[in-house]
Amino acid sequence: MVQTPQAVWFDGGTPATARQEAQRVVRRAAAARTVPTLVIYNVPGRDCSQYPPGGAGSDTAHKAWVRGFASGLTNGQRITVIVEPDGLANLPSDCPGAYPGQDIDRLTTGRIADIRYAGTMIEKANPKALVYLDAGHSAWHAVGDMASRLDQAGVGRFQGFSLDVSNYQPTPQLVKYGTWISKCLYYARSAGQGGSRPDQFGDCASQYYPATIGDFSSWGLTDDWYAANVDTAADAPTSLAQQAHFVLDTSRNGQGPWTPAAGTYPDAQEWCNPPGRGLGVRPSSTTESPLLDAYLWIKTPGQSDGQCNRGVTGSTTDPAWGGMEDPAAGAWFGRQALQLARLAVSPLG
Repeated sequence: MVQTPQAVWFDGGTPATARQEAQRVVRRAAAARTVPTLVIYNVPGRDCSQYPPGGAGSDTAHKAWVRGFASGLTNGQRITVIVEPDGLANLPSDCPGAYPGQDIDRLTTGRIADIRYAGTMIEKANPKALVYLDAGHSAWHAVGDMASRLDQAGVGRFQGFSLDVSNYQPTPQLVKYGTWISKCLYYARSAGQGGSRPDQFGDCASQYYPATIGDFSSWGLTDDWYAANVDTAADAPTSLAQQAHFVLDTSRNGQGPWTPAAGTYPDAQEWCNPPGRGLGVRPSSTTESPLLDAYLWIKTPGQSDGQCNRGVTGSTTDPAWGGMEDPAAGAWFGRQALQLARLAVSPLG
C-alpha cells in the first residue's frame, strides 16, 4: 500500500518552508521521471475549523504562503496540483457557526478569491501544471451548486476539478457526478438556441433531481437531461478542450461509503474513519471517461481523519472502533490501514 504512488500534502508552515518543500518534491520527481501530485491545504478556517483545524491566519497570509509554494515549482515540469480540498464545498457560508462574530459574506468571498489566487499563482509559476480545484464529492452538493462555486473560483482557466478527496464515495457515482458538473459548467456558460443563458447553474439536473442520491439506477434520468441539453443541443461542445476535466481520489473508496444501522450513533460521522473500508482503484491515467484525467491516491491511506466520537456528548473515544481513541487527524491509524489493505478492491501484490 505505501509503495503505491500517493500525493504529497502541503498544509502549513512559512512561505519559505513551503517553497523549500515544493522544490524538494518536484526535483525528486524530475530525477525519477515521474509526475508528482501535490496538494495545497492551508486556506484560512479550512474544514469549518474542524478536523484538522488551522490553515493560514488570514487571506493575506494565505496568499503569501501560496506565493512561497509556487516559487518552489519548476517552470515547464509536468505536475498535478490539487487546490484546497473541501475549500469550495465547505465555504464559511455553509457553516457560519464555526466563525462566531465574523462577517460570513466577507469570509466566503475571501475564500473563493483565495482559491482562485492559488490556482493562478501555480499556473503562473509553471504553465504546465495541471491545476484542479477541489469540488467535494457526489453525496454532497447538487451539481449546479458545485458548478457555480467552481465557476466563481475561476475553474475555466485551469485543468478542472478534483472529487472525493479523503472520502469514500463509489467510483461510478463520482464519474457521473464529475461528468455532469463539467457539462453544467459548459451549459451555464454557453449560448443556447434562444440566446445566451449566463449563470444558469440552477437549471442543471443533479444527483438529487430527478435522480435520487440513494438509488444509483435512477441517475440515468439525469443523464437524459444532459444528453438533451448539452450533448445534442445546437451549441453542443465540439471538443474535450471546451469542458472542464476532473480527477478522482480512489485511495479509500474500494468498498464505498459506510452506512451504519439507523439509530446506532447520535451522529455517525460517516466520513470520519469509517470501519470496513478498502483501497480503491490504483492510480492510473487510463480511465472510463474522456473527461476523467486520472484515478489518484490523494489522501494518504492509513492516515486518520480525526478523533471521532460518533456524536456521543463528552466522549473522546470511537465506538465504531471498539471504544478506542482515534489518532489525531493526519496521524497514522494502523488498524484502519490494515483494513484498507485487506479489503482493497484489487488484492495487493
